[in-house]
Amino acid sequence: MAARIDQLVTSGTFALDGGEWDVDNNVWIVGDDSEAVVIDAAHDAAAIEDALGGRTLRAIICTHAHNDHIDAAPALADATGAPILLHPDDLPLWKQTHPDRAPDGELADGQEITVAGTTLTVLHTPGHAPGAVCLYAPELATVFTGDTLFQGGPGATGRSFSSFPVIVDSIRDRLLTLDPATEVRTGHGDSTTIGAEAPHLDEWIARGH
Repeated sequence: MAARIDQLVTSGTFALDGGEWDVDNNVWIVGDDSEAVVIDAAHDAAAIEDALGGRTLRAIICTHAHNDHIDAAPALADATGAPILLHPDDLPLWKQTHPDRAPDGELADGQEITVAGTTLTVLHTPGHAPGAVCLYAPELATVFTGDTLFQGGPGATGRSFSSFPVIVDSIRDRLLTLDPATEVRTGHGDSTTIGAEAPHLDEWIARGH
């Protein structure tokens, strides 16, 4: 059976730079009936484990280390034995949430993670966070963008560890070069496509945020 994509929405709090915001997060599960990976273990480890339905969890992949994307990762790892994978440039953010628990492995640009016969390629896309990554699965015509690209534009860059020029470069050079039909599955909110977002790059740059 080919890999499929399951979506779970969990709710909690995003905290950074002394502020807190209530957020809904997309948790993506990619796999088949026997094994899967989780992209962004947000808020509720028990709900994510339940959504796995007894499948073997091969990895917990973090698109970046803002607390709302990683807060449930250690509990899910403890429950399943799966390793937590994070780009090392996001370790300073990770340590703000989990100072006593390091990730189990590193993500690197170009790295390939295979689950249920499907390959996810890591694209390092800094800007929203220094170690932000997207995961491109051409066989599924999908890219998982975390908080790098949303329906309507780039992720936020007004807080610590972020940069608007850097995220624009990441989106232009790493994402908008993908097939226009590629579905963009985001860290929050609705999905979109590369083709729907590409024409608006100049508008985003003009807005400057």
